[in-house]
Amino acid sequence: MDTVEKYVCPMHCEGDKTYKQPGDCPVCNMHLVPQEKEGAEKQGQQPGCCSHGHAHHHDTHQHKKTTSSKGKGQYYCPMHCEGDKMYHEPGSCPVCGMDLKRVESRKTGIRKETIYTCPMHPEVEQDHPGDCPKCGMNLVPRKVEMLSDEEKAYKKMARKFWLAVGFSLPVFIIAMSTMLPFLRLHDLASTKVWNWIEFILATPVVFYAGWDFFKRGWSSIRLRNPNMWTLISIGVGAAYLFSVLALLIPGIFPAQFKDANGNVHVYFEAAAVILTLVLLGQVLELRAHSKTNSAIKALLGLAPPVARVIRNGEELEIPLEEVMVGDMLKVKPGEKVPVDGTITQGNAVIDESMITGEPIPADKSEGSKVTGGTINGKTAFEMKAEKVGADTLLSQIVELVNEAGRSRAPIQKLADVVAKYFVQIVAGVAIATFAVWAIWGPEPAYVYAFVNAIAVLIVACPCALGLATPMSIMVGSGRMAQSGVLVKDARAIEEMNKVDVLIVDKTGTITEGKPSLRNYRSVGKMSDEEVLRLAASIDANSEHPLADAIVKGAKEKNIQPDKLEDFESLTGKGVQAIFKKQKVGLGNHRLLDDFGASPDKAVKKVAENWQSTGQTVMYLLVENKVEGLISVADSIKKSSAKAIHSLQKAGVKVYMLTGDNQYTAKAVAEELHLDGFEADCLPEDKYKKVKEFQEQGHIVAMAGDGINDAPALTQANIGIAMGTGTDIAMQSAEITLVKGDLNGILRARELSHKVMQNIKQNLFFAFVYNALGVPIAAGILFPFFGLLLSPMIAAAAMSFSSVSVISNALRLRKR
Repeated sequence: MDTVEKYVCPMHCEGDKTYKQPGDCPVCNMHLVPQEKEGAEKQGQQPGCCSHGHAHHHDTHQHKKTTSSKGKGQYYCPMHCEGDKMYHEPGSCPVCGMDLKRVESRKTGIRKETIYTCPMHPEVEQDHPGDCPKCGMNLVPRKVEMLSDEEKAYKKMARKFWLAVGFSLPVFIIAMSTMLPFLRLHDLASTKVWNWIEFILATPVVFYAGWDFFKRGWSSIRLRNPNMWTLISIGVGAAYLFSVLALLIPGIFPAQFKDANGNVHVYFEAAAVILTLVLLGQVLELRAHSKTNSAIKALLGLAPPVARVIRNGEELEIPLEEVMVGDMLKVKPGEKVPVDGTITQGNAVIDESMITGEPIPADKSEGSKVTGGTINGKTAFEMKAEKVGADTLLSQIVELVNEAGRSRAPIQKLADVVAKYFVQIVAGVAIATFAVWAIWGPEPAYVYAFVNAIAVLIVACPCALGLATPMSIMVGSGRMAQSGVLVKDARAIEEMNKVDVLIVDKTGTITEGKPSLRNYRSVGKMSDEEVLRLAASIDANSEHPLADAIVKGAKEKNIQPDKLEDFESLTGKGVQAIFKKQKVGLGNHRLLDDFGASPDKAVKKVAENWQSTGQTVMYLLVENKVEGLISVADSIKKSSAKAIHSLQKAGVKVYMLTGDNQYTAKAVAEELHLDGFEADCLPEDKYKKVKEFQEQGHIVAMAGDGINDAPALTQANIGIAMGTGTDIAMQSAEITLVKGDLNGILRARELSHKVMQNIKQNLFFAFVYNALGVPIAAGILFPFFGLLLSPMIAAAAMSFSSVSVISNALRLRKR
């Protein structure tokens, strides 16, 4: 066995290539790590290779493994330079140089360190509980906020900015002294001396404060991926290098560059001030970035840091992370519910608006489900923890918002292509500008040529173009989450705006999904009570809402179900089992064929009468005979009618596809004035209907809540799952409605429209700004008005364009 330790790049820039010595990766410059450590990470997925963006919904579990690697969180480039590539360490993108963004999670979002201190002697501090060494009192916990990666990056950039301001301001004053005669600086020293002072002051700005920009520019050239840093590094680098050569060896320059004393004009002030203004833009951008994640941080802040657990009859406060499934918890008045679970003792009125978007508090009693992060009213209750950590609804919401923020909308592809070629075009325009001014410009022609070429490079930086889409998606997805609409990716936001056909399931989507037992009748040798007992016995093992209604109805009549054998669920038909060595079943008319049973006319008449009033009828079968009829009814949600009418008014046709019978489906469709419906639909029927509409050129959204809806949800342009439905439905959909009613679809469409409108505004600002800025910088106004754009003003305008795009995106928070 080879005992020599090998080293690999954690980003796998060169695949699985190994190195014999530690050091830095020659591609991305990240520190190489020992291969054996890397192997531990590969248990879930290779770091840096998360491909969640456009992959379909079934990658959810794989994604979760990736984001938990090493417990350090995950980082991604907000510009998506390398697609969905993820990084394990904070830093800069090796392609564009932008600061990597952290994928927020419960652990990374709430960055607190507990310090224990004495209430009598606050100078006593330690990181664990105990007694005060001075007075013996119990130490009490004190939370100390820790800086997030974004805050650290912001503070670091801010320090560089203020250092640059301190050095650039005197450089600027020296350079402008000829325009401000009252300063009389040239009476104190010669031009050459002041040029040396400018050099001394400008050099720290270039090689410390702004050095990262040059590294980003070099990476863009080396990787053949031209971007904003290409233009900045070339422009500022040219100005600084020109000035250094002019100061050290002025003899190499033509006479027109020199003044009467043989000094060549230097541009240290341009290099220093431009970098300072770019730094200002980066500072403002980092500050705005933290605001774009405010929705995620607000969601992360919903969960309380501690929970009150009941163990051995005593109440103990423990960190939220230590709560385990099955723990009994107590929630006092005004406190936040710590995790998802069920109330076991007491009643409550809970404010769920932060999760569902609904302002009316929900009444809860014993057996009711409660969600972590919601706020308890004025009563205390006990609950059983059922979902903790990453399994809670709040954690899943945060994960979906993260995923949407990292994904790329199709419209982003246009911006990417334009930005890529735009940089190359601008470089060509800068060269042409230099040539035109050098040949036909006024004296000193080369000076004019040089200054205008730099102005073109600086003013045309496409940072605003690159930020236009990601910023809106990031803010918009967070705002949608706060409204109870969870979006998996940016494509769903863009597509939802185009939907013209909405297909909805009935049970649990249009209706409450909580049907109740209505009628039961014997049509054979059994009594009515025996029919209900056998039906409840078969359905006791089923998870279908109709089965729950029958079992619950039987228990309310003090009828206890019997135990059966070989239970089996038949999708789209019903259920079957073995009872006293006989094959028994409960289901719709399709199940009759499986059992070879045929009801007589009288039985069919009863079933039709019940169905015509909106009841769902099931046949109880023993071997090949119909022994009874069971019916349940599911009331239509109060919100359904209004939501459907609003969607139709907005130009969306609404169709209902249900596995229920023709009579029940027709009654619901007529009551809601749907554009169409189909009954007796199997999962493949719903799938085929979605495909049929798509082949007709429609953009189709499918809303459902059950396992049988999963194929159609996956096929639809936009799959919409009810948050009250099954997990597989939510995994198959791009959008999940936390509240689980059709009003959420209306909200999703409206918010989608606002986000896309915001993106188009951003792209318009970016395109128009560059379209106007480049020709002005090139000097198109000079022949008519004698106006030129200073490189320093160009840098200020470039920074302002990025800030304006971010500010416009932040407006979505108030929608």
